[in-house]
Amino acid sequence: MTHALDSQIVAVYTIFGSDEEARRIGREMVERRLAACVNILGAFHSIYRWQDRCEAADEVAALFKTSQAQLQPLMAAIHLVHSYDVPAIVSLPIANTHREYLDWVLAQTDAG
Repeated sequence: MTHALDSQIVAVYTIFGSDEEARRIGREMVERRLAACVNILGAFHSIYRWQDRCEAADEVAALFKTSQAQLQPLMAAIHLVHSYDVPAIVSLPIANTHREYLDWVLAQTDAG
């Protein structure tokens, strides 16, 4: 059974320039308890505008799960160690989940 839980936990989506960077930063954020877990979603191809030019690159997506209390510290920590000048780091509320999962995320991020 799922519950509406007022976004006590959130997902943070970001992209990295390599699988190695995604794994390194992902592990660091989990070890620091800023995130309960990170899913390295894998490689994809991006097309984007940067410095008034159309660019393309292979990148790696990652999805971190954390508590609302750790959201800003997590986003700031990712930004600090990220290789991009302007990394895409966005949060997505998790409005419904199983109580056990909510409790686990909160416990892993010292918010429980």
